[in-house]
Amino acid sequence: MIGFRRKTIVFFLATIVLAILVIFYEPVLIAEAQSSTPTAAKSSPPVAYPNRALSAFPAQLPPLPYAYGALGKAIDAETMKLHHDAHHASYVKNLNDALKQYPDLQKRSVEALLVNLNSVPEDIRTKVRNNGGGHLNHTIFWQLMSPEGGGKPSGAIAQEINQTFGSFDTFKKQFNAAGAARFGSGWVWLVRNPQNQLQIVTTANQDNPIMDGSYPIMGNDLWEHAYYLKYRNRRGEYLDNWWNVVNWPQINRRSQLSSQQPR
Repeated sequence: MIGFRRKTIVFFLATIVLAILVIFYEPVLIAEAQSSTPTAAKSSPPVAYPNRALSAFPAQLPPLPYAYGALGKAIDAETMKLHHDAHHASYVKNLNDALKQYPDLQKRSVEALLVNLNSVPEDIRTKVRNNGGGHLNHTIFWQLMSPEGGGKPSGAIAQEINQTFGSFDTFKKQFNAAGAARFGSGWVWLVRNPQNQLQIVTTANQDNPIMDGSYPIMGNDLWEHAYYLKYRNRRGEYLDNWWNVVNWPQINRRSQLSSQQPR
């Protein structure tokens, strides 16, 4: 009889202890389970081309849409050849090298990689950021220029620039000033920000505005390799002359696409 009572008491105490453990530790276990659940990937609208994203693997160097010397009003042939055939080509090669051991990442677009950098393994994250960004930025850049470019914008982009900045001349001055003020290497952009507004921003190195939730409508390369052969250290002169080759129809198209993106 005594043994039965002892067993009953032990069982009763064990039940109480188990209840206490459940009360105090269940919230902790739930929180840990939730924290270990993978975060959903951010959406990544295509920005490389009007109708498609940029393939990450195998990354391929796009051909220039014009001859090396066709943009002579702003950029000399030697600079264009070096810029495209050497610098852009190196970003393509390095991106392929970074992704060759990661078949799951190879299925993504460059845009998707850049907006979800934390999902990229740490050992290649910086390499993907720099070279994926360089590949994307330059793929956009070549399309933003044309031998028949220059002048003032027209259509919807002209109206929105006037509404946002007051006038095209004011916009151009602010764009150039931002480009001149960017220390070191980087880019100056006109973007549509998450509030659906036009905004001038700069990014360091080869970062792209999609990494901050903005859509790049137009951008100018501020790296010295983009202008140094002709302009030396005169970045301001390069910024001024670049407007002579700006491809406004393409920029207008990108602006319209950006306004259609979900916010």
